[in-house]
Amino acid sequence: MDMQRLETARLFHRFGYGPKPGEFRSALNQGLAATRQNVLTTDTQTRAAPELTDLGPRPAPNSPDIVEYSRVLRYQNQLLLMWWLDQMVTSVNPLNEKMTWFWHGHWATSVGKVNYALPMYNQNVTLRKFALGNFTDFAQAMFFDSALQVWLDGGENTVKAPNENLSREMMELFTLGVNRYTEKDVKELARAFTGYRVTRTSGVISTAARRRDNGSVTVLGKSAVMSPEQVIAHLVSQESCQRFIPERIWYRFISSTNPLPENHPTISAFASRDIKNLVTSLINDRALSDPDNSVVKSPVEWFVGVSRALNLTPSQLPSFTKLYSYLEKLSQLPFQPPNVGGWPTDQAWLSSASAQFRLAFATWLASLANLSELAAVAPNNRVEYLLDWLGIVEWSARTESALRAVRDNPQRLLTLAICSPEYVVSA
Repeated sequence: MDMQRLETARLFHRFGYGPKPGEFRSALNQGLAATRQNVLTTDTQTRAAPELTDLGPRPAPNSPDIVEYSRVLRYQNQLLLMWWLDQMVTSVNPLNEKMTWFWHGHWATSVGKVNYALPMYNQNVTLRKFALGNFTDFAQAMFFDSALQVWLDGGENTVKAPNENLSREMMELFTLGVNRYTEKDVKELARAFTGYRVTRTSGVISTAARRRDNGSVTVLGKSAVMSPEQVIAHLVSQESCQRFIPERIWYRFISSTNPLPENHPTISAFASRDIKNLVTSLINDRALSDPDNSVVKSPVEWFVGVSRALNLTPSQLPSFTKLYSYLEKLSQLPFQPPNVGGWPTDQAWLSSASAQFRLAFATWLASLANLSELAAVAPNNRVEYLLDWLGIVEWSARTESALRAVRDNPQRLLTLAICSPEYVVSA
């Protein structure tokens, strides 16, 4: 195996969404050091914000205004979805975008419960602002994110009726990890989180002094009257947090089967809670060239990678309904994680049913692409040509045989290539 190709492919597919035409060959010519630096030179610019408005209170059922209200609500949610898919595909240097996607799964929040596009967009702005920033600041900002507050019932947490959903997940899923706190810590943290209301349609959070527990709390050994910002800073300062966040990033970017080694360099790189330091350490780590560390692309990552390779812009595809249906059948839509734990990994995306849906999706996308460049390549060279085009290390003998059987049909050849194990799995 060509180790330079392996590591270059992983830099493109794991810390981005795969190469655009010509990028992979150019990276091979520049060398690994330059490619790593290019990946880390992040582009944080975004497309123009979608036109989202506060829709105000929902009209009463069967009222004259409910039909139009529901139509606009659906339209805004569609607009938001297409805005982010376009952003993923067109990003010039996609590390920040890929990290935004990672954090969306980490602070998993679904529009299915939030309902409104505006607070979901505001959350996305926060995710991308802190995607490679300071994790203490990030965690504090996320507490005051209205979509997360609605998702985890933060507005129902009062001094008279504490709700522990947000406090439990803040420790277990967001900052510390499983079995790194006690039930007493959950109850005490919930007290520190009381006193806020959320206007769901606008995403505005307001304080509610009468609902606030102003007493001293004891969380992870510290007793004091603490604001949410103070108690979150205490959580993030824990040694458990210093290990947990590198574990989560390792799990999604390197391997979900091989655990993060003890005393791995990424842990010390995260000592200051600087996320970019952590990611930089991982990009320069030898684990990236270990053939055992494979990762299956999620459906959204696969679709975005294909769109980049084929120069397709999601919002310009001829049918939103068809695009939505394919992603829904593959069980992954941005802004709709299945639960607070986010999406699954690896084998969950490799069922026989998903393979059939992916093939149908790929057939549609290939039919929309301009394949004149592939058609201009001599048929005997097309299979090898696709390796660089798609950023693939090498074909297995079985895949190469299947591709050569259809090499005279560029559209069919491309369809099978983007559904191949070598493309679906970042080997």
